[in-house]
Amino acid sequence: MNFESFEEIVNCAIENEKEAAAFYLDAASQESFAPIKEALEEMAAEEKKHQDLLENLGKNQESIKDYKLKWVPDLKRSDYLVDMTYQKGMLYPDILRLAMKREEQALRMYNDMLKKTDNEEHIKVFKILCQEEAKHKNYLETIYDDHMAAQGD
Repeated sequence: MNFESFEEIVNCAIENEKEAAAFYLDAASQESFAPIKEALEEMAAEEKKHQDLLENLGKNQESIKDYKLKWVPDLKRSDYLVDMTYQKGMLYPDILRLAMKREEQALRMYNDMLKKTDNEEHIKVFKILCQEEAKHKNYLETIYDDHMAAQGD
């Protein structure tokens, strides 16, 4: 992706967050098992928070300043998966695989965007978003591991 301005970068990120929230809400609407449905709805809410953070860039100094960055381990499960396209009625493990890949791609995108600015506030926002996406990826990979273990894999 080539961008002409930092505003274009942020607008692209906002659109990606909107699309991610819509994906999780759509997947949740098709899920009948309550715990899975709730987890997908929580992921949608998290993506909405990211959208809000990006839309209010420059206005959230306190929340940005107080945010504590922490290392999030990478289980690397998604590194070994192929890209998938969402289809209605996908099985739960496939939804998890797809979601892991999506979070991996979002993390990569924010790491790339981080390199395209020298504004300290923007750097902090992108580091926050990297951490949030890394947490999502870790969360999904852990759920996937637990699910597969329960299936005898």
